[in-house]
Amino acid sequence: MMMNREFDLIIFGASGFTGQIAVKYLDKNYPTLNWAISGRNLEKLKKIREDTNKKPKIFVADSKNQESLAEITKKTNVIASLAGPFNKYSNNLVHECINHGTHYVDITGENLWVRDLIDKYHSEAEEKGIFIIPSCGYDSIPSDMGVYFCKKSIEQPILSIDGYHAGKGGISGGTTETGFTMNDYKTKHKIGNPFLLNPNDNHTQIQKDNSKDSFSINKIKEINKWSAPFVMAVANTRVVRRSASLLEKRQQSYGSNFVYNEYMMTKNFSSALLITVGLAILSTIIFTPLRKIFRPLFPTPGTGPSEDVQNNGWFESIFVVQNENNEKYKFRVFGEGDPGYKSTARFICESALSICLDRDKIDKNVNGGVLTTASGLGDVLLERLKKSGVLFEGPEKIS
Repeated sequence: MMMNREFDLIIFGASGFTGQIAVKYLDKNYPTLNWAISGRNLEKLKKIREDTNKKPKIFVADSKNQESLAEITKKTNVIASLAGPFNKYSNNLVHECINHGTHYVDITGENLWVRDLIDKYHSEAEEKGIFIIPSCGYDSIPSDMGVYFCKKSIEQPILSIDGYHAGKGGISGGTTETGFTMNDYKTKHKIGNPFLLNPNDNHTQIQKDNSKDSFSINKIKEINKWSAPFVMAVANTRVVRRSASLLEKRQQSYGSNFVYNEYMMTKNFSSALLITVGLAILSTIIFTPLRKIFRPLFPTPGTGPSEDVQNNGWFESIFVVQNENNEKYKFRVFGEGDPGYKSTARFICESALSICLDRDKIDKNVNGGVLTTASGLGDVLLERLKKSGVLFEGPEKIS
């Protein structure tokens, strides 16, 4: 049940690069929606407002000003945060959402921070019926909702799913800023834990033995492609595994020993090798003191790919599924638009709208908590994504 509040949705971080794209998406596609924009810089927000048909109300709110965050969370049913790094700018915002019974979605890929959110707020959010759903962008909707779609389409329990991802797009200063600050975040948890986001000890020995981050190059005969390490796998796989764990608790198991891993998908060996070497170099830069030297060479916050790059971008995810009868199937998820920005804006908006417009359609067994898109929004989000233009195809049986 939604509260009777002034706004359905407030975009926090609306003046940021991806925030501005989200504003355009809402303005174009949802003319009757009651929404507002928020951020630190009033002048920037005014310019963004001028370019809209809706002329949404503006709220100046700063991540360090608890009073300003309390004001916006009291006025809306859902907050969509696009202000990263999230461990830096959304801690107080989530706290105020919990205090005022406001649902929250964001586009973080910072799983160490998400783990701390789970530890701190999951039980309270579940008790209060509040949805706290991180990772509603390209991190990690294609993976999370793709796997969810696979399971819905196959009646038998699943042994394993391998996800293979490709895309075309640019990079923004906000994304690079998040990458360069990840190593500064202090927590007791370890990013290398394959079950980082799972409820404690909620995995089997088979899952433990087979859930590993890959750094190898392989020929994938089922799809006639080559695989390479995927920079986002360390985020996406943990989200999918949390979904599987939470859904199993609701008697909606993917499979008693369900295993998920994912990779970058390329056409040939040379491309896979280039990606692998590039990722090794990038990791060396980000996770060593070299990041201080190289940081000025990367985009600065507030900048990002041109509109042409955004419009000509795309993403594709192929899933190879093996059920407990050892039958194999192939599924595909495809979307147009730069995955990190144009597609991400669509993803987070549709995630937020799943709550503020379709809360009554969400599985009644979902009470709240620090959730994932699959475990929290499920069928409702899947249908919204399809209607927004994301293709979900399959199953195709693999001989």
